[in-house]
Amino acid sequence: MAGITTFMTMAYIIFVNPSICQETGMPFAAVMYATIASSVLATVLMAFLANYPFALAPGMGLNAYFTYSVVLGMGMPWQTALGAVFISGVVFIVLSVSRVREGIVNAVPGTLKNAIGAGIGLFIAFIGFKGSGIMVTDPATFVAIGDLTNPNAVVTIIGLVITSILL
Repeated sequence: MAGITTFMTMAYIIFVNPSICQETGMPFAAVMYATIASSVLATVLMAFLANYPFALAPGMGLNAYFTYSVVLGMGMPWQTALGAVFISGVVFIVLSVSRVREGIVNAVPGTLKNAIGAGIGLFIAFIGFKGSGIMVTDPATFVAIGDLTNPNAVVTIIGLVITSILL
């Protein structure tokens, strides 16, 4: 039962990750396959090498940053940005194997770690509000409240209310 619950809490990423990444021009089906394959591989490695019962999948914060800030915001081709992601992964592995990563993590204050998590959450919420039409671009104030009678905005608001009640 625990495995089914874990899968159900993570299943959204199978569709959301490709949906976000396809805005860069990446093929939806290929990103979906890569999402599934990397999730399975990472979870199996976590189970058998680290002996932890954790399921792993691509993170929403990084794919949103990749799509909206790097590719669409800076105008970098998605192929180049994906190469940078690969290089950063190799650097991360080297830092992890050499135990330098642990020193870096310990050097960051706990309050800053919490703030980084909150910032990523707000960034994802901002993208969701923009995508639903609740927030729209405004030349004077950067963002403004959109048409709240738009069906996308209404469904988003209802979903947020239901989620808040269930918490």
